[in-house]
Amino acid sequence: MAPAEGRNLAFSIDRGGTFTDVFAEIPQDDGSVEHRVMKLLSEDPDNYPDAPREGIRRVLEEVTGKPHPREDKVDTSRIASIRMGTTVATNALLERKGEPCALAVTKGFRDLLHIGNQARPQIFDLEIDVPDVLYEEVVEVDEEVLLPLGEEPDRRSGKDPRGDEETYRPEGNRVETLTGEMVCVRRPVDLAGLRPMLQAVRDKGIASIAVVLKHSYIFPDHEKQVGQLASELGFTQVSLSSVVMPMVKMVPRGFTATADAYLTPHILRYIQTFQSGFDEGLGEVQLSFMQSDGGLTPVSLFSGHKAILSGPAGGYVGYALTTVWEGSEAGQQQVIGFDMGGTSTDVSRYAGSYEHVFESTTAGVTIQAPQLDINTVAAGGGSRLFFRRGLYQAGPESAGAHPGPVAYRKKGGCLAITDANLVLGRVLPDFFPKIFGEHEDLPLDSHGARQAMEEVAGQVNEHARQRGQPEKSVDEVAMGFIQVANETMCRPIRALTQMRGYDVAAHVLACFGGAGGQHACAIAVALGMKTVFVHRYAGILSAVGIGLADVVAEKQEPAAVELTDGTFDKLTTRLSNLDTEAARTLKEQGFTNDQIHVERFLNLRYDGTDVPVMTPCPPDGGDPAKAFENQYRREFGFTLAGRAIIVDDVRVRATGRAKDLPKAGDITSDPGPLPKAAATTSAYFEKGGRQDTPAYRLSDLKSGHVVEGPAILIDDISCIVVEPECTGHITPGGDVRIEVQRKAPSAAVDSSQDVQQDSVQLAIFSHRFMGLAEEMGRTLQRTSISVNIKERLDFSCALFAPDGGLVANAPHLPVHLGAMSDAVRAQLQYWTDRDGAGKGEGIEEGDVMVTNHPQLAGGSHLPDITVITPVFDAGKIVFYVASRGHHADVGGITPGSMPPMSKSLVEEGAAIVSFKLVRAGEFQEEGITELLEAPGRLADQIEGMSGTRNLGDNLSDLRAQVAANNRGIQLVGDLIAEYGLPVVHAYMGFIQENAEQAVREMLQQFSEGAGLPQVGTVTAEDFMDDGSPIRLAVTIDRSDGSAVFDFEGTGPEVFGNTNAPPAVTSSAVIYALRSMVTADIPLNQGCLRPVDIRIPKDSLLWPGEEAAVVGGNVLTSQRVTDVILKCFKAAAASQGCMNNLTFGDSQLGYYETIAGGAGAGPHWHGRSGVHTHMTNTRITDPEILERRYPVALHQFQLRPGSGGTGKWRGGDGVVRELEFLRPVTASILSERRAMRPFGLCGGGDAQPGLNLIVRRSGHSVNLGGKNTTHLQGGDRLLIYTPGGGGYGAPDDGSSDKDGGDGDEARPNGATVARRSPARSQTPHRRASGRVHSYQDSQLSA
Repeated sequence: MAPAEGRNLAFSIDRGGTFTDVFAEIPQDDGSVEHRVMKLLSEDPDNYPDAPREGIRRVLEEVTGKPHPREDKVDTSRIASIRMGTTVATNALLERKGEPCALAVTKGFRDLLHIGNQARPQIFDLEIDVPDVLYEEVVEVDEEVLLPLGEEPDRRSGKDPRGDEETYRPEGNRVETLTGEMVCVRRPVDLAGLRPMLQAVRDKGIASIAVVLKHSYIFPDHEKQVGQLASELGFTQVSLSSVVMPMVKMVPRGFTATADAYLTPHILRYIQTFQSGFDEGLGEVQLSFMQSDGGLTPVSLFSGHKAILSGPAGGYVGYALTTVWEGSEAGQQQVIGFDMGGTSTDVSRYAGSYEHVFESTTAGVTIQAPQLDINTVAAGGGSRLFFRRGLYQAGPESAGAHPGPVAYRKKGGCLAITDANLVLGRVLPDFFPKIFGEHEDLPLDSHGARQAMEEVAGQVNEHARQRGQPEKSVDEVAMGFIQVANETMCRPIRALTQMRGYDVAAHVLACFGGAGGQHACAIAVALGMKTVFVHRYAGILSAVGIGLADVVAEKQEPAAVELTDGTFDKLTTRLSNLDTEAARTLKEQGFTNDQIHVERFLNLRYDGTDVPVMTPCPPDGGDPAKAFENQYRREFGFTLAGRAIIVDDVRVRATGRAKDLPKAGDITSDPGPLPKAAATTSAYFEKGGRQDTPAYRLSDLKSGHVVEGPAILIDDISCIVVEPECTGHITPGGDVRIEVQRKAPSAAVDSSQDVQQDSVQLAIFSHRFMGLAEEMGRTLQRTSISVNIKERLDFSCALFAPDGGLVANAPHLPVHLGAMSDAVRAQLQYWTDRDGAGKGEGIEEGDVMVTNHPQLAGGSHLPDITVITPVFDAGKIVFYVASRGHHADVGGITPGSMPPMSKSLVEEGAAIVSFKLVRAGEFQEEGITELLEAPGRLADQIEGMSGTRNLGDNLSDLRAQVAANNRGIQLVGDLIAEYGLPVVHAYMGFIQENAEQAVREMLQQFSEGAGLPQVGTVTAEDFMDDGSPIRLAVTIDRSDGSAVFDFEGTGPEVFGNTNAPPAVTSSAVIYALRSMVTADIPLNQGCLRPVDIRIPKDSLLWPGEEAAVVGGNVLTSQRVTDVILKCFKAAAASQGCMNNLTFGDSQLGYYETIAGGAGAGPHWHGRSGVHTHMTNTRITDPEILERRYPVALHQFQLRPGSGGTGKWRGGDGVVRELEFLRPVTASILSERRAMRPFGLCGGGDAQPGLNLIVRRSGHSVNLGGKNTTHLQGGDRLLIYTPGGGGYGAPDDGSSDKDGGDGDEARPNGATVARRSPARSQTPHRRASGRVHSYQDSQLSA
């Protein structure tokens, strides 16, 4: 056969972070199509300028037999199409190397994208590392659009909206919006004032700008005016948020528009560079790019915000459409995609349709656009390997392409997973492309990889010798790293399936990516999966998927209406119009009607929630409400009966398909015996150790061949490891289907024998225990109803030892960390001690306890309710699981149960020492209802007293907590079944010992560094706003790394609510200790073993059982943390407060905590506008806030100069200004309104906070730190939050003036803000999809 002549070559290319994959389709004279594949380094500037173009050039040389010199433009006469997925946008975002751009935003919100949701990414990092914002200049646009109250009574408009409007009606013109709603235009855009500010930005050379105005998603007129002016002034890229993504939520829409302005010019520049290397015939080539949603788009329509997952999307499409073998049908399997590349691994799920998410975060930037639900974990072939503090670690640091793993033969190469596979004989250099070394002609360096592994093995064995443990061979060390990496990759797969109610074992594992074939069998065995499918082009499947992808056109508009029979007809008309528009876009690209398929969607949510579900409209004209309820039930486990359904958006997705799906053939003949192995190698496996292993070329195997493991299957671009007891089958398409032997349970361990600690298993159990707690959290978030738990993420889940000691706590809320252990122990004492009140009944299987009492039962404050469930094995309690959530209301004297002026515990709500919420498997609804409503019986004695005001949500959230605990019990049972109880218990202890040792070493290092004697003491104190001292003396014994934390001298219990129960102080201590240990260690009870905490009774930190404590949890906890860190000189004071704001009436209630400044440290500036230390809850988006509640948010921005001065500056607080549109009652519970956050080591103190009411008349009143007030329509509340203290005395080169966070110079009345350019830091990992959305939210909540 010979290639057919003419313009007929089709190229599909995936330009990844490490490698570029090329898949070429070459029609032959006989009508068949030959495939050519190629893999080359994405960056190799010494040899070629552009990898995709180089790949095309090389294929053309092979096909035509003619030279195509690199220095010449590529001849396009044979090329019909080029389809490309690229990481150019992703890398620019990760490395902050996009186009310099500006942000034009509604006045009062200049720092909105800096603050974001106010949560910090890693709760234990005192140096808060948040990726830089993308813009360099900010221009505030003087305009205001307000959502007026409705005319009919509802929660937002109140009982008498017409009467309230007679009292106060905001001035402005009422205008109808895109959704038919009315807005009030209070101030039109001041274009005259805006022009010189935009011109000043343009004069600085910035030609790209994002425009983000409040409520522009329904009223885009103001953005259009600003965009037109910007274009007139010479801005060449103008990204209007109302055009880029017209969806509610100002923060993610703003991030998305800014990303578009930042990335689109960068992408266009890359495309122009790519195109410049071709001759003039490129105009006749169909050039298209892969988008994040799995669809192709013409190069002319490719934009930055849709390019984030351009490369990974190709892999998703590839496995979704090619996982097929004899007897199966393409696109009909339940499949887990497992794409293991050089720097990371992507996991995803396909079950007959593409699964999309519509909001995800990448490198700190929230993108609001359709994206395939692809979840990234930082473990790839290039993930670096470390042995640290007795733990094996694989990643998250990556060796990248430069310098790459040691085996790549580049200077500075780092030991990586690729090296481990090479050492183990699972990668064969003789069959791997010889593209390494100075001249790109050498194989992988096996000798160098083994030398590097031997060095790490030396560290492992030195650690083992010190502890009397057996030493390991180099092979065992290398295999240990592989096992740890595999467990890292298993976690997101479990989450992607199990958290959504799917059985992971029922899925096929579709493995691809350059490194995936080396790990797939082991991953499948660990997850209990029966089948692994490896496409014959698995090493370049992303490129294959790009070749199979449809061209897509999406159209979307906001709706904002209730779903009823009457509104559905209008929505159908709008959908039809969008259908026509999307189909027209595809027809303009040459698609015919029979090639176009259109899907319709409604973005639906229950009224009063903020969790929309993109719901496909039933194709047969069925009820969309029923479809929504079915999808909601599957996703969250329940529905909200009787709740109205709101349509946020209407959307259509039109696809143009030009290629048929691949079909499975049948095995039609006997393939004969297996061919002779291409080589026999010595490979190491977990089962059986070193074994002679045959290596077969895939090209030598025929349909029907069966390969028994162990074996290695190789081609030019990848290799597949068939593990022992697994069997590979060659399909008619030349793909590999591997039947996996299920993992047998571990042999029972004699409980009388000691379990020997193994460093590999220690790392794996650390992952498993943490994954268990995270999975509990996902279940709780998924099944809860209240805003506090489901959206603000104010909850924690944990696993505890039989004695109540903490084993694993997912990174949820710090203030819960130590307190939950005290709560579990209190229940043990209550039900099992001989003096316990419930000793006669005890704890039986099927019982679940509930508690919230701060003083008597280890609680924090009354809204935090803890649900505790014992885990039984063979009739004995072997663990406990617990979940704690902040409930919206538990009664008391004010709505929300956060009264700022409470003087006794009874005023704060229902107090439960212990109650069996579930008894013998039966939920005790009547009993818990009685307890929650009990405070109402005191209404005639205490003014304003009430039982719970939201019993329905209480019961629903308690059931969700029980469900979360049940999920934890299942996972503990799985661990015990897999390893045996003695092993699980042993590693529980080993992990605690590991954390204990890390804390002891930290204490010893501090003592020595501070010049303390063998037993030495450091002291610190601070004062609450009422003058109460918090005093601490830490005495460290360097001989064993122990310490006494003595709070003697702390002030007495106060007649107020800032008293903190002892459990809160425990939480502060364990948080501070973990934060000062710079290594990534698991958080557990071991962190507290070296420490003796001494608190004087009847003090502020150990109040009497009737004392009010609601402020102790949210205020005093922050001050205790500041004092601990002050003792160690670890950081200056942060804002020392959570700024708790509540408002509402009998119909609605709202609660938020507000960010402030972080304290500076020995080598960092404090972060501005962020939650610190003991809290990390999110704040409501401005547009959601105004849509749900009777308020207008006028300011949410940084408070310049509020951070302390110093060599390292403290972070600034924020200003938050709310105008109330009708009468409400508001309460503020705050600290640091009198005492300033302290600086350290010569650093300056920060500014204190301030709470003001500005009456409609203009009269201002200082509310003080703690108060309740009645507000009328037109009244405003201004909250100025404290900054963080500075660290170190300013010097002449003063860092106080340069760099760092919040470097603002605001001429012209604070209208233009100058930001430091988005700088390239340590690259932040790419993360997307619903699993990472959850994971990031938990790391930051």
